Amino acid sequence: MNRRRGTAVTIALAAAAGAAFVPGDEVLAQERRLGTISFPNSGNHDAQRPFIEGVLLLHSFEFEDAAQAFRDAQSKDPSFALAYWGEAMTYNHPLWQQQDKPAAMAALGRYAPTPEARRAKAPTPREAAYMVAIDVLYGAGSKTERDLAYMAEMARITATYPSDMEARAFYSLAILGSTDGERDFATYVKAAAAAAPVLEVNPDHPGGAHYIIHSFDDPIHAPLGLDAARAYSEIAPDAGHAQHMTSHIFVAMGMWDDVVAANIRARDVQNARLAELGRPANVCGHYTSWLHYGWLMRADLSDAERGMADCRGRVTSGTARPDEVGYYVNMRARHVFDTQDWAAAERLGADVDHPAYDFVTGYAAIKQGDRAGAERALATLRTAEMATDMPRLTISRQELEALLALDAGDGQRALVLLREAAAMEESLPFEFGPPASFKPPHELLGEVALALGDHTTALAAFRTALDFTPERTTSLEGLITAARALDQVAAAEDAQARLDDIRKHSN
Repeated sequence: MNRRRGTAVTIALAAAAGAAFVPGDEVLAQERRLGTISFPNSGNHDAQRPFIEGVLLLHSFEFEDAAQAFRDAQSKDPSFALAYWGEAMTYNHPLWQQQDKPAAMAALGRYAPTPEARRAKAPTPREAAYMVAIDVLYGAGSKTERDLAYMAEMARITATYPSDMEARAFYSLAILGSTDGERDFATYVKAAAAAAPVLEVNPDHPGGAHYIIHSFDDPIHAPLGLDAARAYSEIAPDAGHAQHMTSHIFVAMGMWDDVVAANIRARDVQNARLAELGRPANVCGHYTSWLHYGWLMRADLSDAERGMADCRGRVTSGTARPDEVGYYVNMRARHVFDTQDWAAAERLGADVDHPAYDFVTGYAAIKQGDRAGAERALATLRTAEMATDMPRLTISRQELEALLALDAGDGQRALVLLREAAAMEESLPFEFGPPASFKPPHELLGEVALALGDHTTALAAFRTALDFTPERTTSLEGLITAARALDQVAAAEDAQARLDDIRKHSN
């Protein structure tokens, strides 16, 4: 059965240890379409479907559902080593810098009480190698040390069993997780090299596509991940994270129509699953935050206002989780900055204690002539900055100081502060997605330079801003203004055409 022509998920169940994926090896499983893998193992027949579904969900970072699937496999075969390995894997989120070691050790302890006992109990050398690797991941040493040691174990399994595409896929993820959350381009390219053969051998493998996307989701390398992004959407249409993950490439390439479409799909898939579980819909989370940003870039203002209102409603209801409050702060910031509707800071306000919230309030205040309000916000930012080690908070503080300097007539001081902020931005590890600094400092440098009539500085600043955030519309607008002032007609017309194309369906 060809899954792309069907409506149900297919999974590959290979009986022989070490067997490689062979198209046509599939059998019909549940209706969740999550991709296709071959993962030979010694579990009994009844445990196969939940186990394979668990691995598929694991590759798409659907960790909660994956853990339940692995527990289902354990109940059907209590001696199934890899079912306990799989559940333990769900408690490690390497790219989110999250790990629940006690939960993982509890799962492994249900199989056997010690690493030595687990290795001895595993029925095959290959499965014993997986158990050794997971015990290294949750073993002795700092998290950084354990991540590196685990990566070495996955490399060893891959070398020993070269036809094991699951080992190769998880080796790629281990490489990505070895950098303590900081993007190291050389390391990420190595991860892509490990994942690429997985997708070549099995074009329906969710992990192969997913880890290639993570390897390339920055503006320099994103075109290398575009094919994987297109593929991943079709491979796992019933995994919300898979649908969202494609937009990592789309944001890095400024493909706003695709960003919006991907996150609508992600939101809807996630909300359908939340409804099944009897939980509230996602109106203020990761997917809706990225969707809101896509709407802002396209100037879909009615959609953006509705999304922002839904998120604010969740926060002001008193039922929001801490992560939802964080996404609300992000969305409010982007809404104010990217619409340049300074009154929206108050209209979309809520009782929130967060430095980024105060930064937006102060920024909007100075834009509306309320210098005292901006100075109060600056004092709050300074206090927060002294209490934390957050470079982007320093960037925000310098941006607000620059606007206050400009307001006081000291344009040169404003430019100095913004050049320092821009240099700090360039020194920080790249973070994928919408701008990590709510007001990109290169963009603000360009806007202040425009206000001072320094069109050469402005043009250079907007071009650099677009290197960091391709096709960001506020930077395109600034580039157009600066290019026209310098009589650079071709550059202005090119940027205008790009902006018009982005906003062709604005509402």
